[in-house]
Amino acid sequence: MNKNSLLVELFVEELPPKALKKLGEAFAGVLRDQLVAQGLAEAGSVLTPYASPRRLAAHLTHVAERAADKAVSQKLMPVAVGLDASGQPTPALLKRLAALGADASAVPGLKRAMDGKAEALFYESTAKGATLAEGLQKALAEAIAKLPIPKVMSYQLESGCEMPGWSSVSFVRPAHGLVALHADTVVPIEALGLKAGRETHGHRFEAAVDPVVLRDANSYALQLQDDGAVIASFEARRAEIARQLAAAAVKVGGGSVPIHDDALLDEVTALVERPNVLVCSFEPEFLEVPQECLILTMKANQKYFPLLDASSKLTNKFLVVSNITPDDASAVIQGNERVVRPRLADAKFFFDQDRKKSLASRVESLGKVVYHNKLGTQGERVQRVMHIARGIAEKLGDATLAAQATQAAQLAKADLVTDMVGEFPELQGTMGRYYALHDGLDAAVADAIEDHYKPRFAGDELPRNSVSLAVALADKLETLVGMFGVGNLPTGDRDPFALRRHALGVIRMLIEKDLALGLDALLQDAAAQFSAIDGFDGSKATVELRDFILDRLAGSLREQGASAQEVDAVLAPLPQRLGEVPKLLAAVRAFAALPAAAALAAANKRIGNILKKAPEADAHVSELLLQEPAEKALHAAMAQVVPAANAQFDAGDYTGSLQTLAALREPVDAFFTDVMVNAEQADLRLNRLGLLMSLHAAMNRVAQLERLAV
Repeated sequence: MNKNSLLVELFVEELPPKALKKLGEAFAGVLRDQLVAQGLAEAGSVLTPYASPRRLAAHLTHVAERAADKAVSQKLMPVAVGLDASGQPTPALLKRLAALGADASAVPGLKRAMDGKAEALFYESTAKGATLAEGLQKALAEAIAKLPIPKVMSYQLESGCEMPGWSSVSFVRPAHGLVALHADTVVPIEALGLKAGRETHGHRFEAAVDPVVLRDANSYALQLQDDGAVIASFEARRAEIARQLAAAAVKVGGGSVPIHDDALLDEVTALVERPNVLVCSFEPEFLEVPQECLILTMKANQKYFPLLDASSKLTNKFLVVSNITPDDASAVIQGNERVVRPRLADAKFFFDQDRKKSLASRVESLGKVVYHNKLGTQGERVQRVMHIARGIAEKLGDATLAAQATQAAQLAKADLVTDMVGEFPELQGTMGRYYALHDGLDAAVADAIEDHYKPRFAGDELPRNSVSLAVALADKLETLVGMFGVGNLPTGDRDPFALRRHALGVIRMLIEKDLALGLDALLQDAAAQFSAIDGFDGSKATVELRDFILDRLAGSLREQGASAQEVDAVLAPLPQRLGEVPKLLAAVRAFAALPAAAALAAANKRIGNILKKAPEADAHVSELLLQEPAEKALHAAMAQVVPAANAQFDAGDYTGSLQTLAALREPVDAFFTDVMVNAEQADLRLNRLGLLMSLHAAMNRVAQLERLAV
């Protein structure tokens, strides 16, 4: 069967840039999957997606003109229903066959096979494979229906429909052309009021010919580039932009590099069809403004690539990715420089105006900013964060640290009422640091104002010093406790207050900085700051929130490679100092690899079950009541092993402690083999239970080893 490459293209008006990459991948992927499912394409067919501002396309190798015929076996009915006593077909069977396009002549050829407990009749036939036109029509309709369109447009068709000017279709943008080529043959399909052909269009202004008449499916990308001045592949266009950006930076010299921003690069790739990178500049005096402000306005508003020098400082040069390539680019360069100048002037104006008032003078204004309808204003929130931060700082350091943390917490939100942050909310914290330094505040306090939002996302850096840590922890705990206390809990698909992210931030700070802070104490101290809030639920703010945080921690540890049993063993005792968790987990994982681990874990579980049924027991053991050799041997082994293991535990050597306890495997096994724990004599029974209780306590100091038992 003839198999050739297939090319399908939808030519449309400018697509939404932030969604283009996803749209292109989805369009091509669904087309391929549908054709493979229908037997028209091979599972190993090579798919090449194309996406430019005005087109979605897919190129697929090894596509057949017609799918292979398929043998189909259809169950009709039980034999007892389809055939009478003499073996003749019943009316029910004849009616069923007629519905399938067959008659009584097909009865002798029916297959009889067991279906469950009864024998049934099966009609075997051959289903004709779909033609490419049929299959592609279905696949294209499915690809259009499944596009992850941000917002659908409805528009009227002017031709090719029953009611020109009235009939409407819905798509992400109005479509103006459809190409479907199998090798060099047009596949007769339709979509969005368009009939497939071989003509497409290139660049709006720079195409060598229009329309571009495609020779065959394989010439698509090359013809568009040569005749249409369009790089159709999103990835190829992106790579070309990156290459030109790097080359332009080298041409500028001085070790300059374009700012690295994958999201910006993707968006610019979705805005141009044939990129042309140009070097522009602005007045050096604008560099007096914090570079974060200038970079943000150039990236967010103008889609420019700022240039940094060898020390990562912003220069007064920036790169523009133009969609045209004129012989003289000076007009394009001057136009972009003229456009960016007012933006930079606004940033400079905001910066100059903001510095006329100190951060401290702005704190009062936070009392007019609503934080949450149940939790009050930002001013009230600041007071809570101040008290929580002071408490944390007192535990971590001295009075100086507590004073700095309190001051930083008081000023941390003050930049929210500045002009710069009002214009660029992304700069909150960053501008607070600049303004704090301008006010002459200590560098540690200024750093804490910026750092208290960290970590902002997975993998983000942590706060840089103790003041920053205290304020960042306080800020996140205030948010978590407050929202849990008033019932704003995250759901499966919604977390508007980013509580999961805040919880992971708390976990990372406590663990990676190994802070000597207990989780329960932190939550209780934070909850105490909400005592005046009506309807505040202290239980949700402490107990449920603690479980929520530990659940996030468990998920994080599993993602890092620990098994569910190992994580459960470590977290089941509810460790208060989360900084100890990595060492505890490492100890458990090392213990689990020992030959004695499985037997000791099973014994630990058995001991736990025994003790649950013996509430009257205590850990007292009398040597005079030890009668059996096995219980004497276990007691003697414990007398040697347990003190050594406890000493290692107290010294923080959790791995060594568990490995020392592994020496108890043989005496434990012998005890359960030879000793009746629940002896009829009460004093013997209680003594043996006491021995097991002492053993259970010793074995579970590091983790609940029974959780390792399969």
